[in-house]
Amino acid sequence: MSYAIINVALKYEDDVVAARQRARQIAGLIGFDAQDQTRIATAVSEIARNAFRYAKNGSVEFLIEGQTAPQVLLIRVTDSGPGIADLKRILEGRYQSDTGMGLGLIGAKRLMDQCEIESAPGKGTRVLLKKVFPPRARTLAGKDLSSLVDQLIQTPAQNAQEELRQQNHELLRALEELRLRQDELVRMNQELEDTNRGVVALYAELDEKADHLRRADSMKTRFLSNMSHEFRTPLSSILALSGLLLDRSDGELTSEQDKQVRFVRKAAESLLELVNDLLDLAKIEAGKVDVRPVEFEVKTMFSALRGMLKPLLSGASVNLHFEEAEDLPTLYTDEGKVSQILRNFVSNALKFTERGEIRVTASVDADRRNIAIAVADTGIGIRQEDQSRIFEEFTQLDSPIQRKVKGTGLGLPLCKKLAVLLGGQVTVESQVGSGSVFTLTIPLYHEKALDSMLKPAGEADRELDPARLPVLIVEDHPETRLIYDKFLRNSRYQALVSGGLREARRVLQQVKPAAIVLDLLLSGEDSWQWLAHLKSDESTREIPILIVTTVEDRGKAFMLGADAYQLKPIEASVLVAELDRLTKGAATVQQAIAERPRIMIIDDEEAFRYILRKCLSNIDCDVTESGDGMEGIRMCRELRPDLIFLDLNMPGRSGWQFLQDLAASEKLAGTPVVIVTSQALSTEARTLLEPCTRGIVMKNELSEETINQVVGELIPETFARNHER
Repeated sequence: MSYAIINVALKYEDDVVAARQRARQIAGLIGFDAQDQTRIATAVSEIARNAFRYAKNGSVEFLIEGQTAPQVLLIRVTDSGPGIADLKRILEGRYQSDTGMGLGLIGAKRLMDQCEIESAPGKGTRVLLKKVFPPRARTLAGKDLSSLVDQLIQTPAQNAQEELRQQNHELLRALEELRLRQDELVRMNQELEDTNRGVVALYAELDEKADHLRRADSMKTRFLSNMSHEFRTPLSSILALSGLLLDRSDGELTSEQDKQVRFVRKAAESLLELVNDLLDLAKIEAGKVDVRPVEFEVKTMFSALRGMLKPLLSGASVNLHFEEAEDLPTLYTDEGKVSQILRNFVSNALKFTERGEIRVTASVDADRRNIAIAVADTGIGIRQEDQSRIFEEFTQLDSPIQRKVKGTGLGLPLCKKLAVLLGGQVTVESQVGSGSVFTLTIPLYHEKALDSMLKPAGEADRELDPARLPVLIVEDHPETRLIYDKFLRNSRYQALVSGGLREARRVLQQVKPAAIVLDLLLSGEDSWQWLAHLKSDESTREIPILIVTTVEDRGKAFMLGADAYQLKPIEASVLVAELDRLTKGAATVQQAIAERPRIMIIDDEEAFRYILRKCLSNIDCDVTESGDGMEGIRMCRELRPDLIFLDLNMPGRSGWQFLQDLAASEKLAGTPVVIVTSQALSTEARTLLEPCTRGIVMKNELSEETINQVVGELIPETFARNHER
């Protein structure tokens, strides 16, 4: 939705000055900084001057687009003059005019976020300038917009002399800023020179201290790990021997002996528990604990825990209840570590709950991204000031029950570190005498699981399928990216997923996608500005953009260039249907490209690659070349060529080694290879090449006729076979 601010008619030359003044005033009231105010005013001045100069009339209309932040300032300059006959040449910078025409248009495009120009001979010109509001600007609508218009009305336009004075002030201010920056740069360079030696010495000292801390930490972890392992063996022996004594394997024990052996066994069990916890903590601190995500149901895990913990219940005074929700999604994380945390929670609850209930529950948040599993008890509770201390190692609170059930003081610290490994956290809510609630909150999908399930688009080894249309997905929620990937997995579209704008820009440098699916709410990033940039950049403006977001602001999105708009959640059929509509032309081109034979040239000599390409120029095919065997095999895996021209003698990985790699590849085995060489081959060499190649061409015999004959014999059958696969 657009909101009109003010309209300036261009009937006299002074009106150009008035339009410039109004542009600066509006930009200032909106919240643009001084530099942007000057940019906007200059762009409006240039376009308005062109309209007056060539049409002798026109208008400048100021509007605001959008209902949500950031809004967009629109400036529409129209005239009914003769139009611009050489618009394309002007915008490409190839047009020269004594009046300066063309420089104004190009300059305005550079000063604004977007610039749309419509013109035809005899039909006038329409220029639409767009500038996205700065982040700190408030959203203007209703009373705020009326207030802005009132301020403009109350601020009269200045005369031309005053405007010239204002421009001079802006120029002087810019020059002064440049001078100050130059002085600051000189001063900073001097300071850098003065402090450089100190910084180098400080870095050396920091490196030394960091190395000392690393060694100390490594020694501590190694000590804990080694001692834990050393303690385990004698403790296991004590437990085994005490078990034999208690089983009366070597005869009866007196009641006193029985009591003593049981004390020994209980002490050994407590010490073994301490050793196990120490070992786990040492492994985590050393970074040697791997997260192994698996797919599992909460219901199944609860069932296993119920059976495992049932023997710990002492009589009927405490009831252990697992509450199972029906709509819980499948988890993809480390089930063993989740189970270990919950076992510790329930064990602690059983220790400190003499009577009542222990209830285990699970729930998913509104975004269905995280799951919270809570263990609530009716035990003695924990004082507010002690609730942070219980997660410190070797901390045990003093209480009558605590004295009876001594623990290691390592269970909860271990749970906290395991939760962090799983990408979550552990929290506690408690009141003395009313019980406690320990909650584990973790993502439904561990990031390691998402990495294995969904390959980032920016990875170099991502293979593009030439038979499918690449679609760039820009979405910061890993779960949503996974959903999109599943939606497109069995379609004619190949999803290239990106978690943010930085990665998306890297993808666009490597691939030109058939379409872009963009979420407007990317955490900490200005996707509105990026949308405007995509549609103003010559290299990306033709790529259709589908907005899929939770924000309802279609007008602003379409004004900045979006081609389609859908609200989340989007269904698979709707996503595919929108992509079908947006990529209809691209699909035709892609299909035509996919139907052309693919020929690969691998030769370290650039001259012969050039000659071969010239010989293939009259054949309708895609030719790709590589200068060495290693790169060649990588490119072949990606492109799946129908025919390969190969030189045998290359530095690095030779043609002979390339043939071995080709034969070992399941996808490439059987691809026709024609040897192109300048070396006379022996009978033995020809015999070795015969089973794995389809011909040999001497470089001194290269000609269009020879190459056409080879391609004519080999391409049809290969091409047909590749498209049957």
